[in-house]
Amino acid sequence: MEYTYLGRTGLKVSRFCLGTMNFGTSTSEKDAFYIMDKAVDAGINFFDTADAYGGFAGEGEHGLTEKIIGKWFAQGGKRRERVILATKVFATMEEPLEGPNDEDGLSAWKVRRHMEDSLKRLQTDHVDLYYMHHIDRHVTWPEMWGVMEVLVNSGKATYIASSNFAGHDLVRAQWEADKRHFLGLVAEQHQYHLLSRLPELEVIPAARELGLGFVTYSPLAGGMLGENALKRLSGSRGENRHYSEAMIKTLTDFADFCRELGEKQSDVAMAWILKNPVVTSPLIGPRTPEHLDNILHALDVKLDDSAMKRLDEIFPGPGGEAPDSYAW
Repeated sequence: MEYTYLGRTGLKVSRFCLGTMNFGTSTSEKDAFYIMDKAVDAGINFFDTADAYGGFAGEGEHGLTEKIIGKWFAQGGKRRERVILATKVFATMEEPLEGPNDEDGLSAWKVRRHMEDSLKRLQTDHVDLYYMHHIDRHVTWPEMWGVMEVLVNSGKATYIASSNFAGHDLVRAQWEADKRHFLGLVAEQHQYHLLSRLPELEVIPAARELGLGFVTYSPLAGGMLGENALKRLSGSRGENRHYSEAMIKTLTDFADFCRELGEKQSDVAMAWILKNPVVTSPLIGPRTPEHLDNILHALDVKLDDSAMKRLDEIFPGPGGEAPDSYAW
């Protein structure tokens, strides 16, 4: 396994981050335990979850994924010590006792309360990375950084990070943190893949300039960059009515190019993300142990300049060729 620093911190994390969103919904507790053991044995030390996972899609139980991870830690074997653990706060937890405050947001009251609940579910006394899952424009930065400083100073969170922030949000967050002589953000987690290159315009340059780690989610675009995408799109007219001919052509060209390389679409898509030096780790979300084995192969896929150029032709960046100031 390869490792890299998380932004400008001294913390080294694996090039793959194990996403656990499927645990408790698409993945049973037994399989989740096996996947986590297998990931650690493969050298993956970076785990990602969120307080709402398990019921995040409107079904199941909010907090279930954190509970499963906590049970895995409780088995012992230095499992907790081997993991750089990240969780998130923002979404509703459908907790009746919170009354009108049971809504999406980042009030200081909610952040402190939800951190305590996450620690109980995770069966640990701290998380290594605490994400603000989204920006909350109802909360001032003095309120936000005030509560985050309490969490860091009490040892309940080692680092603070953001997710789904715009470029200007990252800049404002760090400016406000600097005024308080506080470290502020160390990473941004954002959707980024061959079909979604918009972050190259502002978010990636901002993260690079500020020295933030950049963790990406949905690297396969929800399966659109995987091996079975075209089979689904070429099914009944009802299945592909939402996809344009241009999209089908793009994915066909991509599949043809991957065959030329002798690699699977999913591996090439993942290797393309890993090629970007700004990216710390893409989130991988294996639903089965077999998925994890398949994903790890992407680390061995090497894309040369000509391959990267061809991928740029198939999946143009925002507005076509990016200005020099946005170059990797």
